[in-house]
Parts: sequence; C-alpha cells; structure tokens
Amino acid sequence: MNCIIIDDEPLAREAIEMLINQTDDLDLIGSFNSPETAKNFIENNTVELIFLDIQMPGINGIEFARTIPKETFVIFTTAYSEFATDSYEVDAIDYLIKPVKSERFQKAVEKAHTYSRLFKADYANINIEQIADDFFFVKADRRIFKVYFNNILFIQGLKDYVVMHSENQKVITAMNIKTIYDQLPKDMFVRVSKSYIINVKHIGSVDNNTVYIGTNEIPIGSIYRDFFFKEFVTKKIVGK
Repeated sequence: MNCIIIDDEPLAREAIEMLINQTDDLDLIGSFNSPETAKNFIENNTVELIFLDIQMPGINGIEFARTIPKETFVIFTTAYSEFATDSYEVDAIDYLIKPVKSERFQKAVEKAHTYSRLFKADYANINIEQIADDFFFVKADRRIFKVYFNNILFIQGLKDYVVMHSENQKVITAMNIKTIYDQLPKDMFVRVSKSYIINVKHIGSVDNNTVYIGTNEIPIGSIYRDFFFKEFVTKKIVGK
C-alpha cells in the first residue's frame, strides 16, 4: 500500500517513517511538512494511505482530510486525544496518539488493509434484499448473505459505503448510513456518531466519549451523546 506522511514536526515524521519501514506491506513514497506541500503530490500520484497530523500551521489535518480523493484512506497521528471524534467525522480509518506505539500502529495498518481489500472488490450490485424481524439478506457477488441483527457488533459508515462488523466477518454495502439506520430495530441499534451505529446488546463498557465493544473503541459524537446516555445507558441502569 503506497503511503505518505504529513506532519509539521520533523521528529514526528521520522518516528512514523521508522514504523512504516518496519512494516513489509507499506511503501513510503513521500513525506511532507504541511498539507499545502503534499497537495500537488497527491493530485499527481497514487496515494492509498496518508498518516496525517491534525494540529499544523495553516490548514489543519481535519480540514485537509475533507479535500483528499475518496479512494485515499487516512490515519490521523496527533498528540491530542480530544480530536478523536472529529477525525471519524471525515471517515478516518484510525486515530493514533503520539508517541505512537508499534503494536497500535500495526493494528491501524491492518485495518487499512482490510478496508482496502473490501473496497477493491466488486460491490456495484450489493444491496439489502429483504428485511425480516431478526435478520436481513444482503446480496453480494452473485450470492445472498443472511445477516442476523443479533450478530452485528456495530456498523461503520466509510466514504460511500457502510461496513457491518460481526465477530467473524465484515459485510460491506454501497449504502448511506442513515438509510440503513432507518431500517434497523431501534430497541437494539443506536447511532452514536455521524459514522457509527452500535448494537447496544454488545456494549462492554462506556465512558463519556467512547463505547467499547470487544476490542473496538467507538467514538461518541457530541450531538448524539445526550440521547445515547439518556435512552440506552442511564435509563437501563435505573430500570434494573
């Protein structure tokens, strides 16, 4: 996977470059100190993945991510955890806190490769065929998959697709996240951000900003936080 680094701090760029060089399936093709200097390179080269800082002089990483091609993935690298929710609003693959640990870096890269393989497959004819009380059928690659609501851990909106995550598989469909949310049972699923719908039956724990489902950390968007805690956290605790 071709990748570049954009970060205004030379030491931070060197640290990410070292991690990339330790990863066999990444090819570093550019390193830049600002979005402005990287813009022309991205327009004229195939860049599949960007390791992008957020706090930089001039245009910041969040703003710049809104301008990159849809086929290019972003992993944010920053010293500030408070930007995590904002990063997922622009379809970031992952969010790494500096100093970035090797194990966490590899996990983010594996996620990028997974999504890359999904997006390169032929999903032109995928759609939801039928919805029943406890499952729906998803048509994909000349097959029809039966997906039970109970088995879905969470659903992620990513670019022009939604990815349904279960314990054993990921199913991707070309659909707006609002469209699929409108078709899901509301006693089981709740939208917690612009990019995420979760199955409340699989919640392991929550804090003010994050839902934890298995090893997955799902950010809670500010405009969804009050409804989520009122309807699915506080009410459930009081009702016990």
